[in-house]
Amino acid sequence: MTSMSTQKASSSSSPSWKYDVFLNFRGADTRYNFTDHLFKALNDKGIVTFRAEEKLERGKSISAVLFKAIEVSRFAIVILSRNYASSTWCLDELVKIIECMEVMKTTVLPIFYHVDPSDVRKQTGTFAQSFAEYKELFKDNIEKVQTWRATLKEVANLQGWHLRDRFGRELDVICQICERIADTVRIVDETELTRTDPAKLSNL
Repeated sequence: MTSMSTQKASSSSSPSWKYDVFLNFRGADTRYNFTDHLFKALNDKGIVTFRAEEKLERGKSISAVLFKAIEVSRFAIVILSRNYASSTWCLDELVKIIECMEVMKTTVLPIFYHVDPSDVRKQTGTFAQSFAEYKELFKDNIEKVQTWRATLKEVANLQGWHLRDRFGRELDVICQICERIADTVRIVDETELTRTDPAKLSNL
């Protein structure tokens, strides 16, 4: 179900973006390595990026602050790691991200970080254990689990990056992501500037 806040935002012809990027990731897997490097690279490029702080991750339920941050982000980068599915926090965020992709045209970029896209799509491999546990934990709310499964399948079918154990590959991927986002943000901003004040663009 589409949230009221998302419906309201989507009614505007041009969403009001606060962040260029929202990072969705399993902190225990990637916070102090890949995600940290990506976050720094994005900021060095002047790309405004939202990353949940560690103290916020310790909360028992997902914060409305995060849902709002997702709604006001142009891009969502989903870092799918080995233990990603063990976090209901990550899965709930992902549901919101896909909702915004469909309603608000948020661009979603998946990164398969040492996991096979087919494991994400089918919830096999390291994803299987988490969903075996959820079948019992959420037996009175199995629709929630089915939504998580469908959302993972959808994100796994999107074009992204598959990171395997190859030296130097992480840096290449980070550079590609930064360039992709920086180019898109620049083009969109220039287009908006042309609509509002063409004279300003000619003076750039």
